Amino acid sequence: MSDVRVAKQRTIAKEVTLQGVGLHTGLEVTMTFKPASENHGYAFRRIDLEGCPVIEADANYVVNTQRGTNLEKKGVKIHTSEHVLAALVGLEIDNVLIELNAPEPPIMDGSSKFFVEALQSAGIVEQEAEREEYIVKDVISYMDEETGSEITVIPADEYQVTTMVDFGTKVLGTQNATLKQLSQFGKEISNARTFSFLHEIETLLEHGLIKGGDLNNAIVYVDKELSQDTMERLKVAFNKESISVKPNGILDNLTLHYPNEAARHKLLDVIGDLALVGTRIRGKVIANKPGHFVNTQFAKKLSKIIKIEKRNKVPKYDLNQAPLMDVVDIMKKLPHRPPFLLVDKILELSESHVVGVKNVTMNEPFFVGHFPGAPVMPGVLQVEAMAQAGGILVLSTVPDPENYLTFFMKIDNVKFKQQVRPGDTLVFKLELVSPIRRGICHMQGYAYANGKLATEAEMMAQIVKVKND
Repeated sequence: MSDVRVAKQRTIAKEVTLQGVGLHTGLEVTMTFKPASENHGYAFRRIDLEGCPVIEADANYVVNTQRGTNLEKKGVKIHTSEHVLAALVGLEIDNVLIELNAPEPPIMDGSSKFFVEALQSAGIVEQEAEREEYIVKDVISYMDEETGSEITVIPADEYQVTTMVDFGTKVLGTQNATLKQLSQFGKEISNARTFSFLHEIETLLEHGLIKGGDLNNAIVYVDKELSQDTMERLKVAFNKESISVKPNGILDNLTLHYPNEAARHKLLDVIGDLALVGTRIRGKVIANKPGHFVNTQFAKKLSKIIKIEKRNKVPKYDLNQAPLMDVVDIMKKLPHRPPFLLVDKILELSESHVVGVKNVTMNEPFFVGHFPGAPVMPGVLQVEAMAQAGGILVLSTVPDPENYLTFFMKIDNVKFKQQVRPGDTLVFKLELVSPIRRGICHMQGYAYANGKLATEAEMMAQIVKVKND
């Protein structure tokens, strides 16, 4: 499996607006997709509220999954976000701001079709930044013990989704659907409409929770006998003169697009809910009896795993390349000398970061006593070596580095993740936390060995000019 493939982020060329009714709120809503900058991701803006608050499409904002995936941030809500988000993922759009003047996007026909068409009409443009993609290397699963619903993601060459649904009813039966590549989403999945069972519709009607529904935006599977009383209530709710049941067990005035439209819509929901992970996925998702609860719980789990891996991710550097600075160049910048010079090479250097290398050998003097028979590089010297690499960064900002010394002011959040032994190659990466001011440098440093994070620390240092009497 290749990790080399690099794609650019994408947004839309111009804004585009849709109008409709929210399925559960019944409110008229105007929704506008707007282009967004690189690394913006997906976010909703409530322009009907004071301050026009923004809610990012983030799994951690999921507060309720009854009748849809509902987000809330600081008391501001977005209902039924999944169909809109599925359209964005399906078209491989990375950055969009979604403005609404109500808490719920328009239901349209109960699918993502109209959102896909609107986004396509706006045009899709490539941006400069590379798209971030989480490459699945291990099997990751989440199971809801109560319902038996389970979602698993396994390694694959691209993002794929398979859904298997079984509601235990004769009218619907068992259905499967598969999306082998996102490019098929528009034609094969986006027009699959939401569905419900008659007994659910009755409950929702009783509690006034389906104010924007009609027979054109929800497939209703009749899983029980349709009483005259229910028939009359449905006529009123859907503004129809007559209601009947088709031979295939669904209410009339609607024809299925596919025999497995329910499974396809569940697949659409999975894609929309997993958009809340916030990172593109390269892997195959297998969802057995999916629903918004299990989907979003899996999204939260996956999001947490990705954040941990990002934090511990080892940058890849070609250690055989000609260094930007060798040890002779380093000694022209740093005042340190053997045996206390702990950086051998500088691979990268910019205004805000530096990458250095230390080859750890048994000849290091500290191994004599730390420890006899079990040589381990002292953690404090790993931090010192990291700081020396940082010294190159800060001393590169002055024209005469040989006239300066670097002193520690503070070290915070030091963590030692694994032992460093003779034969290891330590790679240091330090990044400025804030701009250098008055010779004070605040850096976040990482040391990697054997493909793993060995040490991390937040450091503050000051360069001081040596007085020449």
